[in-house]
Amino acid sequence: MNMKKFLLFAFINVFTFAVGCKKQDIKHEYYESVDATKAATFNDEPSIRVNSSKEINLKTVYFEFDRSDLTEYSIETLKENAAYLISNSNVNIILEGHTDERGTTEYNLSLGQRRALKVKEYYTRLGIAPNRIATISYGKEKPAEVGSNELIWSKNRRVEMRRLLS
Repeated sequence: MNMKKFLLFAFINVFTFAVGCKKQDIKHEYYESVDATKAATFNDEPSIRVNSSKEINLKTVYFEFDRSDLTEYSIETLKENAAYLISNSNVNIILEGHTDERGTTEYNLSLGQRRALKVKEYYTRLGIAPNRIATISYGKEKPAEVGSNELIWSKNRRVEMRRLLS
């Protein structure tokens, strides 16, 4: 009987210790740990109400694996898009950051946000007012295509632009 009480006492203590331990950031072999709270700060952005009835012809920008920097090709795409936005000053947009399926949800939300903010930064350098541009990250939650190969992953690493209601 004493042995059963001892084992029960030991089990309760081990369980209490395990539950009470602080969770640590888990690092994926290819990804750094990310503080997701830092990625979710929006200051001077317009209200995010997407207007799907009035389509705009802005091209999607694509990114390399695990990167948020702009390529020469994406810069050309952004210049074309900026010309439209400059000539249509009443159009406000939302930049939707996306990633492929690899990596944790938290990491991909942060990466998608960094991508959207990088595009916003470039647009503002081209003369578009930052208060016309909202950003959001969907991470890996809204893939353009479903599957697990490089061709599909490359189509999912993107920032899409949608019109916002005024």
